[in-house]
Amino acid sequence: MTTPSDDLDLDVFDEDPTTGALDLSDRAALRRVQGLSTELTDVTEVEYRQIRLETVVLVGVWTEGTLRDAERSLAELARLAETAGSVVVDGLVQRRDRPDPATYIGSGKAQELRAVVVETGADTVICDGELTPGQLRQLEDIVKVKVVDRTWLILDIFAQHARSREGKAQVSLAQMQYLLPRLRGWGESLSRQGGGAGGSSGGVGTRGPGETKIETDRRRIRTSVAKLRREIKEMKTARDTQRADRRRHGVPSVAIAGYTNAGKSSLLNRITGAGVLVDDTLFATLDPTVRKAQTPTGRDFTVADTVGFVRHLPHQLVEAFRSTLEEVSGADLILHVVDGSDDAPEEQINAVRAVLAEIGAQHVPEIVVINKADAADPVVLSRLQRREPHSIVVSARTGEGIDELMTLVENDLPHASVAIDLVVPYSRGDLVARAHREGELATVEHLETGTHIVGRVNEPLAGDLAEASAVTA
Repeated sequence: MTTPSDDLDLDVFDEDPTTGALDLSDRAALRRVQGLSTELTDVTEVEYRQIRLETVVLVGVWTEGTLRDAERSLAELARLAETAGSVVVDGLVQRRDRPDPATYIGSGKAQELRAVVVETGADTVICDGELTPGQLRQLEDIVKVKVVDRTWLILDIFAQHARSREGKAQVSLAQMQYLLPRLRGWGESLSRQGGGAGGSSGGVGTRGPGETKIETDRRRIRTSVAKLRREIKEMKTARDTQRADRRRHGVPSVAIAGYTNAGKSSLLNRITGAGVLVDDTLFATLDPTVRKAQTPTGRDFTVADTVGFVRHLPHQLVEAFRSTLEEVSGADLILHVVDGSDDAPEEQINAVRAVLAEIGAQHVPEIVVINKADAADPVVLSRLQRREPHSIVVSARTGEGIDELMTLVENDLPHASVAIDLVVPYSRGDLVARAHREGELATVEHLETGTHIVGRVNEPLAGDLAEASAVTA
């Protein structure tokens, strides 16, 4: 009679006594995650897709947490794949201590994955993690189809959604930074992409050993990266100038940040009437939108919609979008939007705060805006409000809680620093109007000589008002 130890080396379970041993059944199984298939029931729908459809199988490695956590992560990967225009036909989870350094899921499970690929007719495998060049190459060798990791999938979505010149440049930079160290890992693919008039076998001047092709591409990418960095730096200067101009006029700024598809653009539209794109897809907004809004008392402030965050947001994207994300780190207040109807909103909050810390915005005052109240479970909403004392429940779709949110914003915005008590001539009504928009006026009284105002304003405006008031003195 044999025992489990006859077939398996159980010493590996004792590497970390604080975590406990994994169940043998969990370790031995590739779990099929139900409900991920997005195959089209009507083939005619294909005509309405804007990009070429790919049939994909998803695979993840479950290293910690519960099975539900692993399935939730794979379900998010399925939404990412669908956003990129793919059709998900299957999803698998492999239980391991850590991803296999050679093939991500282990050579035996890679063979099982190959069988699933053949069975479903998939042409792509998407892994729920960032793979090394070696893992990409070896897994492709086994499954015989293209292998893409989570990072490249997110980069691909960004490339599809970028509209502005700055957004396109940032995405291109992130893609090239990701691709550069992986050229050798994708050497076989590169040899098939010989290009030129000669087709896949190459034309005049393109034939030669693969290493030459890789080195040529590396030089080309490095040159492009340097050019893109210069362009983004120039665009950053223009953005900094606009931001400095707003600050010079004493206009406080509010940044809307949060998990992708939490309803940030809907909230911006509700507050400002901006009319920006709202779509039930991940990363629908890439290009930041800045609009003016007013507090209930009429004080002006700007609201900036920003790119959504996600668990394990690729570092290349954070670096490339740093100039855009400075709208968040340089804001006076952050509206941290959370999807109250999500299965795990607390995980969304943690993921967003991790990115905020990475861009240096962790110390900016924050209001947690729990959105989608009309679709959320009241028990979940109560739990979130207990966890986040400085929070408010709203529905950007119905308008519920928006008035209360605007009152909170007014209270949390920085207050003007200079106290004023003076009379402004009627000929300078423009300055009084600015004081209404940019400052906080306690009293306004109309006298024979001009408008008597008492309150607080920013320093530049205080100087202009004092100069105008001296004329009536």
